[in-house]
Amino acid sequence: QVQLVESGGDLVQPGGSLTLSCAASGRSFNSYRMGWFRQAPGEEREFVAAVDWSFQSTDYADSVKGRFTISRDNAKNTVYLQMNDLKPDDTAVYYCAAAQLAAWGTRQAAASYTHWGQGTQVTVAS
Repeated sequence: QVQLVESGGDLVQPGGSLTLSCAASGRSFNSYRMGWFRQAPGEEREFVAAVDWSFQSTDYADSVKGRFTISRDNAKNTVYLQMNDLKPDDTAVYYCAAAQLAAWGTRQAAASYTHWGQGTQVTVAS
């Protein structure tokens, strides 16, 4: 199993950039599919991005394609979310999640992830 801790959330202006990190503890990080989700006030948690455990595939929600990049460094047990050209609608609590040996086809489904971080706040405003 794995434990996840997000960091890097901040207050930024529209058009700005921010990089989130998710540090993992555990002995099997390299076998997990990793994802990022976000939840805005009064709304449901939504998929943002995912990267598979074999480093072959990534996927993004339509709302962030071309602006966000997910990556992972298994040697450091860390997954990242680089966010560029931030918009007010990106304001949310961002969560990282892990799914051990999960099928790639389930990557956008929150229920397919079994391990979650505590969340980090991202606020985009002037």
